[in-house]
Amino acid sequence: MINFLDLAGTFVFAVSGTHTAIQKRFDLFGALFIGFVTAVGGGTLRDILIGSTPVSWMKDINYFYIIVAAVIFTIRFRNFVQKLRKTLFLFDTIGIGVFTVIGLEKALMIGIPIPMAIIMGVASAVAGGILRDVFSNEIPLIFHKEIYATACFAGGVLFIILYKFTSLSESFTVLSTVLVIITIRILSVSFNWSLPRLPKHENHGD
Repeated sequence: MINFLDLAGTFVFAVSGTHTAIQKRFDLFGALFIGFVTAVGGGTLRDILIGSTPVSWMKDINYFYIIVAAVIFTIRFRNFVQKLRKTLFLFDTIGIGVFTVIGLEKALMIGIPIPMAIIMGVASAVAGGILRDVFSNEIPLIFHKEIYATACFAGGVLFIILYKFTSLSESFTVLSTVLVIITIRILSVSFNWSLPRLPKHENHGD
């Protein structure tokens, strides 16, 4: 199930990146590049930090095929994809839930302490989107007031609780974590929940 969700999340993130490239009027290479880094950026950062090299997408050609297919699909059906913006939001939300779990599990498997494992989960989920926004000259979404990385962090904490302190099956733990992340993200957007912004420094002079 994890492998399937990983590939599905890769496709969704590639679509998200390519859609952004189309909106920015990038050329074909730019669309392929943005789609690629959005899809594998988080996993690449995670694998490098935990010392799992070559990184996962370099060992499985299916990642390459899926990303290319996502780019072609998004370009070919760009008007249809544009109409599915709410659906894309849902898919992107599913993607961050999936990649949070994958990052967490990989980190725990090699004995990384729990707090660092949660950070690896969050990094896996959001790094691709950060790269997409940076290369597209946008402020990364996690720096906005929206609940994004915070949802991944909350899901990561839930995963640890269920994984370490209950006898529930791995499938139930994974699905519960992904659903909680999706729910927090959707509710935060629907009800405009946000973290408080830091106040500006006031310079009163001498």
